[in-house]
Amino acid sequence: MSKHFELLQQIEKEQSNGSGPNAAPFIPISGGSNIGIGLGQWASDEALRLVQQVFLLQTQDPPRVVVFAGIDHGNGCSQICAAVAETLAKNAKGKVCLVEANFRSPGLPGLFGVPNHHGLTEALLRDGPISAYTRLIGQENLWLLSAGTLAVDSPNLLASDHLKIRLDELRKEFDFVIIDAPPLTPYSDAVVLGQLSDGLVLILEADSTRREAASAAAENLRSVKVPILAAVLNKRTFPIPEKIYSRL
Repeated sequence: MSKHFELLQQIEKEQSNGSGPNAAPFIPISGGSNIGIGLGQWASDEALRLVQQVFLLQTQDPPRVVVFAGIDHGNGCSQICAAVAETLAKNAKGKVCLVEANFRSPGLPGLFGVPNHHGLTEALLRDGPISAYTRLIGQENLWLLSAGTLAVDSPNLLASDHLKIRLDELRKEFDFVIIDAPPLTPYSDAVVLGQLSDGLVLILEADSTRREAASAAAENLRSVKVPILAAVLNKRTFPIPEKIYSRL
């Protein structure tokens, strides 16, 4: 347990260094081995805890556009994004849009059992209202903007000026926007998206994420002024007592 507790503490230290009194709170939250859609009550409780801490319990200017990014591939980021989006749609008033901005290894349509129809790629290449590229899924107030038709150079679209325009449209069209981004270690996509959002949630994987990689990612985000809103320790196989949570 000490390995992961120290890892979260180290990220918190990296984020807090140099941050002013108005900096966004850092909220380490422990995730489960299979957090995601259609799972048991335990996973639902964990997703609700994250939704409450990041979105619903903020008294002033709660974040509305939030990027989720793992440190490495396979940290469970897409599953956590899907769970958070579903939980937020059930517990908050307003419209929620889940955005597949992971052009490296998209997976959200498969999680919801829907085709990867025209989506963010087309929205960045074509005109028309952003709502024309989204589709209603699961509930009456949850939409998906999938990655769309991908090509080898699709990741370059995230560096286009059109990205900011489309994210501004999403902010106006929806009350909450959850963005699934590629991992931070090999790519800079999540940093670019984070600079256009209200903050980022880090996804760590128990027994896999290296403290050095997590610290470097946190330092990089801090250097470009991307707030870290929370850290999720995913796939842990041990319980963390409530006394430990209260110290985080």
